[in-house]
Amino acid sequence: MTQHDAALAIAELRANVAVPFERARAMPKSVYTSAAFAQAEERHIFAQEWLCAGRADALPAPGDYLTMVIAGEPVIILRDREGVLRGMSNVCRHRMSTLLEGRGNVRSIVCPYHAWTYNLDGSLRGAPAMARNEGFCKEEVKLPAIRVEDWQGWIMVTLNPEAPPVAKRLAGVDRLVGHLPMATYREVFREEFRWDTNWKVLAENFMESYHLPVCHAGTIGGSCDLNLMECPPGEEAFNYHWIVKNDSIPLALAHPSNRVLVGDQRRITWLLAIYPALLITLTPGYFWYLSLTPDGPGSVRVLFGGGMSADWCADPEAKRHLAALKALLDDVNVEDKGCVERVWKGLCAGLSSPGALSHLERPNYDFARYIASRMP
Repeated sequence: MTQHDAALAIAELRANVAVPFERARAMPKSVYTSAAFAQAEERHIFAQEWLCAGRADALPAPGDYLTMVIAGEPVIILRDREGVLRGMSNVCRHRMSTLLEGRGNVRSIVCPYHAWTYNLDGSLRGAPAMARNEGFCKEEVKLPAIRVEDWQGWIMVTLNPEAPPVAKRLAGVDRLVGHLPMATYREVFREEFRWDTNWKVLAENFMESYHLPVCHAGTIGGSCDLNLMECPPGEEAFNYHWIVKNDSIPLALAHPSNRVLVGDQRRITWLLAIYPALLITLTPGYFWYLSLTPDGPGSVRVLFGGGMSADWCADPEAKRHLAALKALLDDVNVEDKGCVERVWKGLCAGLSSPGALSHLERPNYDFARYIASRMP
């Protein structure tokens, strides 16, 4: 596992995306299986880009917090006493213990090692038995801040102080689906799990709907027509495609009371892949998302959440519709898990090699070009 290994994988990827899409093939195996390439992604992508910590309404009250790890860096996201979202290091400034775990609510942040205590703005409130250290000044100690922005109801986080604002980077998303007010949708479930595959395999699985009729034959495969699917070229920060849905899933359609959406706007499902690792299925009635964190070449940690539009949330039958949707999505996840874990096994096989892409896999080609563009 050397820099030479990463350089070879990067060179293979650049050669792969140098051809026109009409002659494109799937990404080289080394891009998925190389531990050195995975480390390069951590440095040049995940430590530099905006990543999603979930929905802002998951932290409604002062002191509500969640934790995440970005490129090996433990991070706290919390709602402070003024209701502002803050990001900060999740490492104590004393002997460097991690501070909080999972999700919850706190009045202050107390280190579980020596009880150094921090306010919700990250400033040090108290440190027991430190009065005899002449070089210690409580007012000079503060948890390092990390950039956080609320974009359309999504908590976006970055370690990069120079990253452009999210709204600027993702202005194209607003132009594309601004008629669906994501900021008003409400999250109703949030789960985390780990799958045995490379994070890009799972991302690519989301990006293409070519697999729906086969992989999801028992669930959603019959709700769309591949002949009605469009996969246009993506933009610099994201790719997308859409599906015109039939009436088999009422929650996927605009609520009957909605008078804003017209024509096909009322039944189009949008699939947005926001680079590097936020994957959103957005319909007039509901949304669900995956936010991915790689854990080496062959494992990915997945944040899975979803919810409904404001008008569907207000519907008396919302709970019934949502229960049916959640059960369906759980079954879809089981199917996807099988698919992406089989792909990982195939990537590790000696006789496997990448094949040609369908016109329905245009987003995968754009994703490969994005990955290549971020490598040194």
